[in-house]
Amino acid sequence: MLVREAAGALASFSSEPHGLVTACRRMLDRQPGSGPLLWLAARVLASANPLAELRSCMDALDDDRTAVELRHSFPDGATVAFVGWPDVAGAAVRSRGDLVALVIDTGGEGSGFVQRLWDSDVEAVEIPIQGLGSAVASADLVILESTAIGPTECLAVSGSRAAAAVAAHAGIPVWLIGGVGRLLPGPLWNVLRDRSVDADDPWDDDDEIVPLDLVSVIVGPSGPQPTADALQHVDCPVVAELIR
Repeated sequence: MLVREAAGALASFSSEPHGLVTACRRMLDRQPGSGPLLWLAARVLASANPLAELRSCMDALDDDRTAVELRHSFPDGATVAFVGWPDVAGAAVRSRGDLVALVIDTGGEGSGFVQRLWDSDVEAVEIPIQGLGSAVASADLVILESTAIGPTECLAVSGSRAAAAVAAHAGIPVWLIGGVGRLLPGPLWNVLRDRSVDADDPWDDDDEIVPLDLVSVIVGPSGPQPTADALQHVDCPVVAELIR
């Protein structure tokens, strides 16, 4: 919804190159941690036909099969740990009544997600943040969802790094949910990283940086793939106007 609204706003500047650059920068100032918004801005600014590129980007988002592929990829009868309220993973798990969801509450979103799962007849348990380690250690699979993925790191809700570290130590697979518009090239990832996380007090942020060496696979439109393979599908150009 956020990206679609942004596309509608950018369309009004499609014939004004300078205005389009300014609009993209202002959009990113308001949502500095959104990989899809940065992807959209870069694709549009790099195109000779911004209006057609906007339509192409919206089509790509509408056709994103990440949730469908994840739904089919969950191990049967698995106990799955989630951090916060993941949008894509949440849509995927609601149709899998054979799973048990351990929802680690961060930012006060856990109870809402658990209720949504109950309404879909999915067995779900809300886990307070102090139970993160025990919940992850008892899971068969840990799901993290990222708003932006760079060459070696990703941005995810706070608590994700601890969950991934516990899982990696225990030998439990960690699946990172990406999706259309979330894989970024190094220069643009660096911009998003610097603008999204407080270098002085990162522990106060809602999101945090998670090293990709803690991740087993990245799940995208083609389903689960080894991290190195998934990173080959970056379709976001590097645009100088967005690197400041």
